[in-house]
Formats: sequence, structure tokens, C-alpha cells
Amino acid sequence: MIVLGATLLLGLPLALQAAEVLQVRSGTVLQIGDGNRNYTVRLACLSVAPDANALAVAWLRQQLPRRSRVNLRPVGSEDGILVARVSRLESGPSTGSPPPGPDLGQGLVAAGLASRLPNCSS
Repeated sequence: MIVLGATLLLGLPLALQAAEVLQVRSGTVLQIGDGNRNYTVRLACLSVAPDANALAVAWLRQQLPRRSRVNLRPVGSEDGILVARVSRLESGPSTGSPPPGPDLGQGLVAAGLASRLPNCSS
């Protein structure tokens, strides 16, 4: 019983740790950390025109300040880069996991800064 309690208490901080935004690298690429590793993550199913990239970066930085907690829903990988749908974890009650916010890819499209790639499952 004591061993089980100690295991739960020591394991709890790991369960509460979420992926965090370390850097917005471009209009579709983020650097994410989970405490142990860093990942390059590309937002799934998006295309940002080169002339809109600076505006998309600014929009993402506003939505995802450094150390923002995010929810990743991987859809694959390309050239060693994780491709995922990314949502910011909203602040919520202190008990339970915070609910994910809106998908950032959808937000970029709604803001007119990106377009959906054809033949990409939603």
C-alpha cells in the first residue's frame, strides 16, 4: 500500500506535464518541448503563402506565447518532422486536464493567413 501511494505521488508530476511551445519557427512550424525532448512540429494540412508568412508567424506568436501548453494530435511525419493538429490547452479548473482550445490550423485559415491543402483529411 505504501509503495503504491509513493509510486502515484512520484508519477503524478509526469502525468501533469504537457507539451510546451518553445518557438514559432515559421507560419506552419513550431518547436515543441515535453520536458525530456524537443520536437519540430508542422501544422497539418496547411499552406501559407510566402508573402503571408510573417503575418502567420505574428498570429501564431500571439496565440501561443512561449511556454504555452499545447495538445498535439499527430497525423504523420515527413522528413523527420512530426505533422500534427495543434490546439492550445486552455486554462481550466485546477482539477482534471484543461480542455483544448480551437485548432490553430483552422484559426490561421479563418484569419485568411493560410489555406487548406487539397486531398488532406480534416
